[in-house]
Amino acid sequence: MDELDIKALDRTYVANTYGRADVVFTQGRGAEVFDEQGRRYIDLGAGIAVNSFGIGDPVWAAAVTEQLGRLQHMSNLYYTEPCAKLAKLLCERTGFRKVFFGNSGAEANECAIKTARKWAFDKYGDESHSTIITLKNSFHGRTITTLAATGQDAFHTKFGPFTPGFVHASAQDAGEVRALAEKGGCCAVMLELVQGEGGVVPLTREYVDEVVKIAKEYDMLIIVDEVQTGNGRTGTLYAYEQFGFMPDIVSTAKGLGGGLPLGACLLGERVEHTLGRGDHGSTFGGNPVSCAGAISIIERIDGKLLEGVRRKGELIKKAFEGARGVKSVTGLGLMVGLLTEKPAGEVVKEAIARGVIPLTAHEKVRLVPPLTITDEQLCEAIEILKEVIGE
Repeated sequence: MDELDIKALDRTYVANTYGRADVVFTQGRGAEVFDEQGRRYIDLGAGIAVNSFGIGDPVWAAAVTEQLGRLQHMSNLYYTEPCAKLAKLLCERTGFRKVFFGNSGAEANECAIKTARKWAFDKYGDESHSTIITLKNSFHGRTITTLAATGQDAFHTKFGPFTPGFVHASAQDAGEVRALAEKGGCCAVMLELVQGEGGVVPLTREYVDEVVKIAKEYDMLIIVDEVQTGNGRTGTLYAYEQFGFMPDIVSTAKGLGGGLPLGACLLGERVEHTLGRGDHGSTFGGNPVSCAGAISIIERIDGKLLEGVRRKGELIKKAFEGARGVKSVTGLGLMVGLLTEKPAGEVVKEAIARGVIPLTAHEKVRLVPPLTITDEQLCEAIEILKEVIGE
């Protein structure tokens, strides 16, 4: 099937919810991807921070293929080895006590929200402490509940009524978090330590320290949304490690599965027994094929890889700081945002035309390449992007 046929089929039969770029990709390897005509592109998007080790990673592919030949799925009414092994690996690497597996970041966040509210219900005997504080400019998913949790007014139209029980405080203003906590009825604070969809904006250490202090003072749980920042993306296994505290709940997805749908909600000591039999569930959560792939990802996120992520992140920042057409550079590790004089959408469109695939995040150009992108590939892509931005 040629390119025109594929595009026509998509426009005819796929729900029109995406503004697709005018290209059909067919295959790739690592940080390089090829279109229908065989043209090469350098991938700085990684499927929106999903393909941790790039496209066609042989170790991941072998793990997935082996599991496919053994057992592709069983329901959670039974035990499977990959699910149990992945949960053990995540707990041992982080210090969390339990893991609930779902299919996506939104589902991981739904589990985090349900856990926090169930914890408060068990403690107070009613729903009097069910409110969760989230931050303005945050993004937590596209379900009705995670849209309600998202602190952006643009997402709070068209699909109402939205799930109640969320209030939003300004990022970097701990006083607003305290004021909301003082009103009472709050069970948790939910943070993205780098607001990804909100423009790749890291929270400051001072702000996070104060929010952690407030949460302890008012007996609130701390939930960290690591859907995009997790699994090595920011230079540590999870971003919270760079902020000097241990959350009660962490949600993650994207890079965890390495390209297959998988989300996880990590439960700490305070909430490890909160969810009991029948309190939550997922048909495909903990799927053995997805978990086998994730094991091959997490096992290889070691000190050497993470050092490379931090180094390459600094390489990107230094390359664009002060560059023509670049107003500011933000981010952490291989999660970088560029505020450009040109509209971000125009930059991305022109970059793709020249063989580089970046993303957008709000008004910024977003760079989230595979963690294993080579220096040569990265430098080549940076030079093309600088040309596009500086014109």
